[in-house]
Amino acid sequence: MINGKLLKICGMREADNIRRIGSVIHPDLMGFVFYPPSPRYAYCLDVASIDSLPDDTKRVGVFVNESLSVMRETAKRFHLDTLQFHGAETPVQCVQMREEGFCIIKAFSIGEADDLEAISDYEGGCDLFLFDTKTSTYGGSGRTFDWDLLRQYSGNTPFLLSGGIGEDSLEELHRFHHPKLAGYDLNSRFETSPGIKDMAALQRFCQRMTASDE
Repeated sequence: MINGKLLKICGMREADNIRRIGSVIHPDLMGFVFYPPSPRYAYCLDVASIDSLPDDTKRVGVFVNESLSVMRETAKRFHLDTLQFHGAETPVQCVQMREEGFCIIKAFSIGEADDLEAISDYEGGCDLFLFDTKTSTYGGSGRTFDWDLLRQYSGNTPFLLSGGIGEDSLEELHRFHHPKLAGYDLNSRFETSPGIKDMAALQRFCQRMTASDE
């Protein structure tokens, strides 16, 4: 955790990078993208590298409009305990997979206030929401959105803040407050190439976030 907030590092793919980030950064959640068009597509993951993660790091499979059967199979193969839905998955699908024992994160693309309207339908069926930048693709754009829009979110489900968070986001992150802010999702702006995270950059970010709150 950073200052009491969850830290999720997403888009992981390479075994050595997974092991190093897991042991040194020790994130609360680590995400693996199972969406073939993504440059961070992780279907060739080394299962041993996932098993090397600390026991309290949740293993998150990120899916986009995938069938429930494929998600179950993938979760079993890669020992995932959390599913992140990044497409048009329905509230019923979220509830169904949650009842099967998975922690559920539902991502929402935010570009304007109206994008918050459908979120209430998912209340009670997800453990976390994730608010990301609205783009023509599914996440990993490195672009931010207007976080002030989230002040209109009045739901009960805690959320992760995503979308273009980088080392230069510290001041904005410290200015942003919301009673349901649970943590931060880091991805493309901490990469040396798609799927490869920069250890030094992540360490600096975590240290500066902690130091600036002391």
